[in-house]
Amino acid sequence: MVSLLVATTIDPASINPANALLALPGWLPGPHFQDDMKSFVNQGLRILLHGKSIVVEDNLDERWEKVTGEVVDEVIFLSKHTAASNKPALTVHPIGVPHLREGDVPPQGGKPGWAALPNPRIGPWIRLLKNIAQAHNLLPEFEITLEATHHGPLTNKPTMFLEIGSTEDYWKRQDAAQVMAQLVWEGLGLGGGTDVGNWSRANGKKKVLLGIGGGHYVPRHMDVILKDDVWAGHLLSGYSVPMEDPKGETNVEIGGTWKQSIKAAYEATKSAFPGGEILAHLDQKSFKGWQKNAITGFLAEQNIKIGKPNNFY
Repeated sequence: MVSLLVATTIDPASINPANALLALPGWLPGPHFQDDMKSFVNQGLRILLHGKSIVVEDNLDERWEKVTGEVVDEVIFLSKHTAASNKPALTVHPIGVPHLREGDVPPQGGKPGWAALPNPRIGPWIRLLKNIAQAHNLLPEFEITLEATHHGPLTNKPTMFLEIGSTEDYWKRQDAAQVMAQLVWEGLGLGGGTDVGNWSRANGKKKVLLGIGGGHYVPRHMDVILKDDVWAGHLLSGYSVPMEDPKGETNVEIGGTWKQSIKAAYEATKSAFPGGEILAHLDQKSFKGWQKNAITGFLAEQNIKIGKPNNFY
């Protein structure tokens, strides 16, 4: 079983952390994958470099398995992050566009109605990232944050994005690149320690947060996930649970793709955490009364339990 880390040479926030990682000991040239890509191997990690947009190369994990015969356990992407605020940030997030309708064209990869398996390391790694960034004196200049589930590319194995934001000056920051490289190095146990966020070793703490509601940086869900031992699945912000206002009518079907989105995110999270207890955590203040009633009713119909913050500790 190997971990596949993907970076693109056209993005400094992607290639700089990859190069910082490749500067550490133990790397060897990897197998030939395809003519426009390079690969490198170190213990159980495979780095794959290409020169395209990070979100356009679909099914790299499946294709790697077919070419090399190696079984991919997880996929990690390095990328830049953009935000209207232009604030410096280091982010981690799952991927997918489960709210899009069939026929919609995803603006940044993926396919409508799809949610990737969330990488179980997301929760443990956001906590590790905060500690590493603190040790490198990037706090409080950089915000350390989760992002909601969004964009592609298509993958088949547990996946997460690690991003540096939010402008070109920060994308090129070598200290931020070093922090992301150290996150991968320590998080995968390449330096000789135990890897971080290995679900198969989870003892006792089997509750997994499925976030529903809130803004793109999911602060209410973040508050819970920053506590020790909390596992994180998909994080659906408000824009990923679109609901059509019934305009005061009662006993009507609430339109929109919100049910599809929640169900896809739940099923993917459940698959990524075998044996886990998936609990929906709602950002209560982000919903109007009719929205909360509809969502809680649907969760009950789907036998998806709702968890309050204390239920995860």
